Amino acid sequence: MIRMIQSKTKKQAKSYYTNSLQKADYYARDELITACFHGKMTTRLGITGSVTKDMFHLFCENIHPYTGTPLTPRSAQNRTVGYDINFHCPKSVSVLYALTGNKDVMLAFREAVNDTMQDIEQDSQTRVRRGGVAADRDTGELLWADFVHLTARPVKGFAPDPHLHAHCYTFNLTWDAAEHRMKAAKFKNIKRDMPYYQALFHKRLSDNLQQIGFGIRRTKTSFEIATIPDTVIQLFSKRTEAIGRMAKEQGITDAKGLDALGAKTRNRKNTNLTIEALQAIWAGQMQAAGFGHYDTMLLPDNTNPAPLSGAQAVIDYALSHCFERASVIPERRVLQTALQQAIGKNIDTDKIQNAFQAQASLLRFTEYEVPVCSTKAVLQEELYMVELAKAGRGMHDPFYHTQPPISLEGEQGNAVQYILSSSNRVMIIRGGAGTGKTTLMTEAIRLIRATGQHVTVVAPTAEAARGVLRNEGFTDAQTVAMLLTDKAMQDATANGVVWVDEAGLLGNSDMLALLQLVTRTNARLILGGDTRQHSSVARGDALRILQKIAHIPAVSVNRIYRQQHEDYKKAVTHLAQGDTKTGFELLDKAGAIKSMAAECINQALVDDYLQALKRGKTALVISPTHAQGEAVTQAIRQALKDKGMLHNTDTVFTRYKALHLTEAEKTEANHYQTGYVLQFNQHVQGIKRGSRWIVKAVYPYELIISDDTSMERALPLTATKAADVFEAMPILLMVGDRIRITRNAFDTQKRKLNNGQQLIVSAICPINGLTVQSKAGDATYCLPVNFGHIAHAYCMTSHASQGATADEVLIVQPAATFNAANAKQFYVSVSRGRYQAIIYTDDKVGLLQRVMQDGDRQGVTESEAMRCHQLHLAIHLRSIDSYPNTGLQQQDTPTPTGANYAP
Repeated sequence: MIRMIQSKTKKQAKSYYTNSLQKADYYARDELITACFHGKMTTRLGITGSVTKDMFHLFCENIHPYTGTPLTPRSAQNRTVGYDINFHCPKSVSVLYALTGNKDVMLAFREAVNDTMQDIEQDSQTRVRRGGVAADRDTGELLWADFVHLTARPVKGFAPDPHLHAHCYTFNLTWDAAEHRMKAAKFKNIKRDMPYYQALFHKRLSDNLQQIGFGIRRTKTSFEIATIPDTVIQLFSKRTEAIGRMAKEQGITDAKGLDALGAKTRNRKNTNLTIEALQAIWAGQMQAAGFGHYDTMLLPDNTNPAPLSGAQAVIDYALSHCFERASVIPERRVLQTALQQAIGKNIDTDKIQNAFQAQASLLRFTEYEVPVCSTKAVLQEELYMVELAKAGRGMHDPFYHTQPPISLEGEQGNAVQYILSSSNRVMIIRGGAGTGKTTLMTEAIRLIRATGQHVTVVAPTAEAARGVLRNEGFTDAQTVAMLLTDKAMQDATANGVVWVDEAGLLGNSDMLALLQLVTRTNARLILGGDTRQHSSVARGDALRILQKIAHIPAVSVNRIYRQQHEDYKKAVTHLAQGDTKTGFELLDKAGAIKSMAAECINQALVDDYLQALKRGKTALVISPTHAQGEAVTQAIRQALKDKGMLHNTDTVFTRYKALHLTEAEKTEANHYQTGYVLQFNQHVQGIKRGSRWIVKAVYPYELIISDDTSMERALPLTATKAADVFEAMPILLMVGDRIRITRNAFDTQKRKLNNGQQLIVSAICPINGLTVQSKAGDATYCLPVNFGHIAHAYCMTSHASQGATADEVLIVQPAATFNAANAKQFYVSVSRGRYQAIIYTDDKVGLLQRVMQDGDRQGVTESEAMRCHQLHLAIHLRSIDSYPNTGLQQQDTPTPTGANYAP
């Protein structure tokens, strides 16, 4: 792991040196390797020898330690002094060195650190602000001091655990060759690319260790020493586990929040311990844990040679993984994935870089000064989609040549009139949250059906189709996936209409498949949705691309009917229009944004939740992250138990947490653990569709799985694409608990249950399972003990809440959730309520900054840099026989992504 910590003032930097970096502050007097200066700036400055306190402090003052002259032109009090870029070994490597003192291990670590710091140095820049120019210039020179430490901070009652890590304190200093002077460096891009540098570090360290004879085993993002088991790693991870427990309790998942939690929980160090004393303590802990003869696990293990693999194979994996859910990716994110995939394989990092640069399938361009890429296949998919949509202009007679009586007025009436009078194959109804889209949809479909034309109503998600739409009177509504896989449904669309609700949730592949379908069956496609709400998990924000690139006209309905209070409605109106700042400020002015300490948020929310229930109101609780949502759920359930609103005692059931692995990830052993559950979406190698199997053992190229009869079989990892992967976790339930279904399924009576459907537990039997009721009490279901696809329904993410409505919406959004915050998330969350929304945060300023980010995923056709290439490819596409008037040739038809929207 690599972390990067900024020193914002001279005082802070000097204190950091005294309290965290220098030798005298650490446990073992001989623990620390001598700190030295590194980087090309050492030659330019004439710096030699080891780091001293006086030299470090002078650099903090922006003073040359030899000449006493200023280093850079500016020495402001608030000047950033530097950054601690710290490198952390996998725990098993720390244990290996701590118990053996193997100098080759230390050398392998230090070489990996130094090589990666040289890469960071190569990417260094400075700002250019002369002559009206505002740009950045590459410099390739930095100065850093490295401090190697061997131990972690202790947990109360224990000696410190082994933790081999290096602090590379990098000063805010570089050389501008063009201006011939030293200047402050720019670290923004280095900070942005830190995951890439981390992958480089892990790859180099693993390669170095393998070269000296140690076998390694890959983890999800890194590796461990093959001979050191997880139990030993856990034994020496006391502080990590302590912080992890507290983070889980508080719902903290982001790096900044975890750092803050670590700072709060630091214990003082005992400088009386020597390295020899620590080694004796660690040996005693190993013996107490049952590892009396542990020497063999610390020896080089040449019996685990790295398998041979080509650089192209890891590049192919990275492309498959990255472009499954995005159309445009920063180049270094693809390389990061390839480097992680190459850990444990005999592939040099330079060969990976060269293979990536030689990749003929890639399209490379720059967006906002970031090198990004896409693929020709992704561009072709978007262009097919755009060209098919454009080709439908003027291809149909209007539904009515003379306008019929329309029961709606204003924007809704205008939208219905637009639909009835259009001659285009594709039409878009853009409606914000709570603007009455369903009302106009009902009226338009009534009038279309009056002409004798069949209307097929679909939505991307099961709850939207079989829940919301059917409750609104569209009794035959189905999922998009069902339409794209059911021939009878497809045949029924001939010369009719396909109406897609929540069309903003469609990805490119499914949108293209729908366009091909309506082109082939001579049907019309009406897309109702909102591009400012959440988009699909799958690649592509298709609805926005059709509006922006294909220029499909969209009629808008903007008048909001959901919010009943004027101030609340005004705020949501601004959010719906993309004016997030004004919407945020109006909410704040109305007292809807409550700022408080992070540890007080859950209790404040619980109090408001109980008050809403007491007033007879429905309340919806939203969190951007699952971790924060779990913490809120625990607090709400405890309050309900205290109030006697949940009955009997907690009963433990099993729930299946979806891991959402990409197709590429499913084929790799390091993404599996014993106990994981595979549920198959199709028949494969004698395994029935819908059956569940438990992972019993994980091997490099296959899994050993077992069904409910304990029958075991081997499953090649190449066959796992036919299954979804889950982690089995405990869930506590009582009578009165609110739960939601997390996957389309059936109860014991073969009654359909939809993903997202909310239910109330009415009876519990540890043997027979759960009896649950709909919220309205008009339907009862029986869930078997092993049903699994459930979760508490007290708090949901904004994605899950899209389409929901409640009297009051309570949004928990502390800084720990900011990684998941953006304009889409904020708009969807705030707009769920009728009467009020309350937002709870510990950083109001930071929250506004995060929700100002739009959250859109760029389409490759939206890039200005791609226009020329698009033109040439579009000309090629138009040369395909029968395209675009009657659809693509059969071999060009993509497979619908039914896995994304299960029928």
